[in-house]
Amino acid sequence: MATAVVGVDLGGTNVRAAVLNREGELLSAPVQHPSRAQEGFRITLEQIVLTIREAIDASGVAPAAIGMAVPGHIDSARGVVRWAPNFGEQRGEIFEVWRDVPLGDAVRARLNLPVVMGNDANLAALGEYYYGVGRGQARGLVMLTLGTGIGGGVVLTRHQVQGNAHWDGGVLLVGLGGGAGELGHAILNFGGPRCGCGARGCIEAYAKRDAIVELAREEARRNPNSLLNALTEGDPAKITPALVSQAAEQGDPTAIAIWQEIGAYLGVAIATFINIFNPEVVAIGGQIAKAGAPLFDAIHRTVRDYALPTLLQDCQIAPAERIEDAGILGGAALAWQAVEARR
Repeated sequence: MATAVVGVDLGGTNVRAAVLNREGELLSAPVQHPSRAQEGFRITLEQIVLTIREAIDASGVAPAAIGMAVPGHIDSARGVVRWAPNFGEQRGEIFEVWRDVPLGDAVRARLNLPVVMGNDANLAALGEYYYGVGRGQARGLVMLTLGTGIGGGVVLTRHQVQGNAHWDGGVLLVGLGGGAGELGHAILNFGGPRCGCGARGCIEAYAKRDAIVELAREEARRNPNSLLNALTEGDPAKITPALVSQAAEQGDPTAIAIWQEIGAYLGVAIATFINIFNPEVVAIGGQIAKAGAPLFDAIHRTVRDYALPTLLQDCQIAPAERIEDAGILGGAALAWQAVEARR
């Protein structure tokens, strides 16, 4: 019987990997190397393989499969990266991004192990379902990851569907071509600010890291006597979400108001997801979720105003518990599902 799998988190800066058991426990500390994401597929592949090999060696255990969390549009069934805008290589004046890259087969050929892969935000949700706040038992989970952008994932259980459903545990909603779960691109206001995806008014355009920084700079300018402004020493370029949180923790009304505004945007989106998916858990992850009470209080207050009451009463909104290793855990959860399917 299989005792371990490898979880891999491939990012635009680093690739991290660890070997985990069925309970989601890391059998050794994660191994990390630069992913060299903009130096071409072959170089990035070498970094992935190196990281996985070192993780296996560190654990001293032979894994049964590899699960990879990869940013972009991932065709999980074929193990193909259909599009990943932060990966590729410069050719003349053009940066050629990854399109239809057979990453799964390439890793499998190098390491002689089964490989499964999925979108990193989707798999973060799967990892949080099994090894975090979902405890492997929640009757559905929706997760938002707040950072440079806003990702998301939806884990469904048989309790949320009607008909002949007999599977145990949670399964990811990935859609026809593997691109479902783009919760950050739910539209709050079709006349709102332009999002990086090209649309207007996405929740990502309102609540991603740069949007928070932009709002904080404007509020610091408007409130020159605020603690937030004092912490920047007059230099708005020093403002970060962490600095806003620092000021809010010290009771600065300007910083608290910033998190209240961001929380209101997120609360409207989360209420919409509750109304659509009726999950038992909504998990909020990513580094910006560390803002804590000022952000979550505003989220809860807004959700109460917009979610259907009978759906909200069955739903817990909570910080994700496994923020730091979300990709690794999600990859491992997917790998364990693949192992079980072969039995």
